[in-house]
Amino acid sequence: MATSDQPAKASGSYRIGGDLRVDRLGYGAMQLTGPGVWGDPKDPAEAVRVLRRAYELGVTFIDTADSYGPFVSEMLIKEALHPYPDDLVIATKAGLTRSGPGDWRPVGRPEYLRQQCELSLRHLGLDAIGLYQLHRIDEKVPLADQLGELALLKQEGKIRHIGLSEVSVEQIEAARKITPIVSVQNLYNLADRSAEDVLEHCERNDLAFIPWFPIATGNLARPGGPLDAISTGHGASPAQLALAWLLRRSPVMLPIPGTSSVGHLEENVAAAEVELTDDEYEALAKAA
Repeated sequence: MATSDQPAKASGSYRIGGDLRVDRLGYGAMQLTGPGVWGDPKDPAEAVRVLRRAYELGVTFIDTADSYGPFVSEMLIKEALHPYPDDLVIATKAGLTRSGPGDWRPVGRPEYLRQQCELSLRHLGLDAIGLYQLHRIDEKVPLADQLGELALLKQEGKIRHIGLSEVSVEQIEAARKITPIVSVQNLYNLADRSAEDVLEHCERNDLAFIPWFPIATGNLARPGGPLDAISTGHGASPAQLALAWLLRRSPVMLPIPGTSSVGHLEENVAAAEVELTDDEYEALAKAA
């Protein structure tokens, strides 16, 4: 496995919305908060080091949300990286409220989404958010009202592009009738490909597909298991193989592995330089 100072660059690039260029292996900032994605991290200085190191390693796409903390993740990003380099794209989300650790509740009222966007702009220190994602569709509010407000914010120059999270193909198509959509963030990994139809839809329509919980190797990584055998031959960890598989799976795939430690971050980003043979790629796909 080759090594370089900026291994994330080996993942290739993708243009979100046709104009926001990012290196495909990004970083998800959910784990920078306290337990249950609530409150401050145990070691805020390490969180800042992780973010700075991610950019040093070539990561140019960081994904967060107002609900991580709440706002703790966004404020750490600002502390670590503001003023932002020209090539760094920060994506955030709104639409899930928090009432305590591990508790997530959809709220898609237009006035709430507008308030959260304004707060995210302030907490991140941005004039405009590159990719703003509806964290969940609120079934109690008409979709046209939720996305209509995001479209207004885009018209006002406060956000550049609109994305969705945890949606079906039908919901993507309904959303695209209201406003242009450039990305979808769904649960997807080597062991759980229940969103395969959504990924294929994104490929057909050139929408970025951002898999959350991208590593999730579980039983596949057991000693003597399928990842273990390929891992030994590569000198790569099961987690690196899982990320390398995602990067190979689709050119619209933007994995965002998260971690709160620099060492784990460096291991994850090195996955961009893992080159799977055709046989290894197929073996991993079949193993799951």
